Amino acid sequence: MAEYRRRVIDSELDELVPGAAAISIDGPKGVGKTATAGERARTVFRLDDQSVAELLRAAPEAILSATAPVLIDEWQRMPSIWDAVRRAVDNGAEPGRYLLTGSAVPTELPVHSGAGRILSLRMRPLAFEERQRERATVSLAQILSGNAEISGTSSLKLVDYVEEIVASGFPGIRELPARLRRAQLDSYITRIVERDFPEQGRQVRRPKTLRSWMSAYAAATATTTSYAKILDLAMPGLSNKPAKQTTMAYRDVLAQLWLLDPVAPWQPRNAFTRFGATPKHFLADPALAARLLGLDEQRLLNSNGTLIGPNDKTQLGSLFEALVGLSLRTYAQAAEATVSHLRTSKGDHEIDFILHGENGATAALEVKLDRRIGDSDIKHLLWLREHMRGELTDAAVIYTGEYAYRRADGIAVIPLSLLGA
Repeated sequence: MAEYRRRVIDSELDELVPGAAAISIDGPKGVGKTATAGERARTVFRLDDQSVAELLRAAPEAILSATAPVLIDEWQRMPSIWDAVRRAVDNGAEPGRYLLTGSAVPTELPVHSGAGRILSLRMRPLAFEERQRERATVSLAQILSGNAEISGTSSLKLVDYVEEIVASGFPGIRELPARLRRAQLDSYITRIVERDFPEQGRQVRRPKTLRSWMSAYAAATATTTSYAKILDLAMPGLSNKPAKQTTMAYRDVLAQLWLLDPVAPWQPRNAFTRFGATPKHFLADPALAARLLGLDEQRLLNSNGTLIGPNDKTQLGSLFEALVGLSLRTYAQAAEATVSHLRTSKGDHEIDFILHGENGATAALEVKLDRRIGDSDIKHLLWLREHMRGELTDAAVIYTGEYAYRRADGIAVIPLSLLGA
């Protein structure tokens, strides 16, 4: 058995488990929830095992007498177990007793939400720091504190970032040989259509239509494209497109499976201008988007590691932003921060990610698929800093270059590989 590699969420669990009687770890299948929770558990109930499920249906009190910590894996397959855990917490369960993992929102919701009794944490595919390509030298938490040291040198090139996009952040897939990895990603997508949707109570009468919609959503990665436009992209030129209700059901089920990870628009309390209200679209893992679009390293790069052409740069730029966004949301969660994006209603100013910390700190980050950063790349950051009148804690550009440094104007420039929690 491979040695367990510590994840960013482990630091959160280190802080929360000693004080919380029950914690639920939610995220798409294959991100490593069971492995992470299993490192802390002494008793494991796997509800995808029919015999275990039958035991708990017949005797749910078994979770009360089991040796703690108790892991209940894929709890959504038996929503009543959530209520049993909640009751145990109400009855005085000791801190650190229950860990639950779930890869879908149950179709039959528990009687009680568990608010105030069961903490919920989101677990995502591997952030860049967790992939251990290089040691991070810049901390996102320190950026939010306003005391970040910006230094370090990266050895990674564009081809390395492309490799990470298509390799995926699913621990069980990324280390496979390239052809087998592609087959596994294809199988993952097929399983969503053929098995996960029916398990969520949604029969797919036209699987090709769903796959086309997912591909169109993937093509809209890192954009605020409307859902009507996504449908047009999925079914170009067809008059008998599926009803809006059908495609909204696609979106809802994919969200229930934790496979959509949109970034909400930033809506500051004291807005100095009008901002857009549309989320940016992201799938849970940029490798899924790349696979749905039929993009691999060869499709994106020449043999010398350079971009094939301007259209590929646009698509690769979106996928690189997705890789950055996946990493930022993992680090931000650990720092008790939220992630949003900024776009003015007229579209004259856009900033890829806005981070807002519990202490009121605000940081702005732009993403650039480039090895050099010029004045034109930071103009929106300077605009925001001017308008926030000293309330912007820090601003940075995340790029594919070699050095982490701070420009003379105060904007930080950071290779993605050097940014960590």
